[in-house]
Amino acid sequence: MELLPKDEARLTIHYKHHVQSMLYRNISEELSRFLHDYGFQVGKRRFKLFTFSDLIGKFRILRDTKEIKFAGPVYLYISSPLQRFVNELGTTILKRGYVYIDKTPFMVRGMEILKQPEIKNEHKIKTLSPITIYSTLYTPDGGRKTYYYSPYEREFSTLASSNAIKKFFALKREKIDGYIELKPVRVEEKILKYKGTIIKGWKGIFIIRGSPKLIEIVYQAGIGSKNSQGFGMFEVVNR
Repeated sequence: MELLPKDEARLTIHYKHHVQSMLYRNISEELSRFLHDYGFQVGKRRFKLFTFSDLIGKFRILRDTKEIKFAGPVYLYISSPLQRFVNELGTTILKRGYVYIDKTPFMVRGMEILKQPEIKNEHKIKTLSPITIYSTLYTPDGGRKTYYYSPYEREFSTLASSNAIKKFFALKREKIDGYIELKPVRVEEKILKYKGTIIKGWKGIFIIRGSPKLIEIVYQAGIGSKNSQGFGMFEVVNR
């Protein structure tokens, strides 16, 4: 989706919550409530099965106000295996011709459905939003803390794989005997906030290997955790 600021476009640096809210506002109330409040449950996990990219375009950081200022067109990529979500979002946004991200208006210059690449058992991928993998750990005093894994730790791939298997079951309601593996090529850590909570993720180039069916589901719904908060989207950079 190509967006053009109506006026000077300034957003808080940590804008992902506002993009997520914009997406929910542009689908039907019924679907929005279902995805937001329930999602597709597998065990204790609930999956929304959509993801979106960072806002991509020319910008500069205004450090005094902790804002990001965009100049010219801004691009937002959105992905989901849920056809209803894609159809409702596209129809509503094109009909309105504009979106609000927080209180900032953007004209919709155009929307395009990108063709999915042929999914094989190995690809080089480039992140469009950070990949985050984490576990909730318990402290000796009974408290809880979140541990975010580095892609150089074995658990990064292991947990990404088990998460993909659950997403596949959430969508298809059938089990799959497969795995995925992520190998970092050139990556950097990104530290963001979502509603005041710190989230650590990794952006850059990875090699993904494994079951094509699992690679396809994470290509469509996002890899790792917090996809509906704007994490885990990627593009295939080799076909």
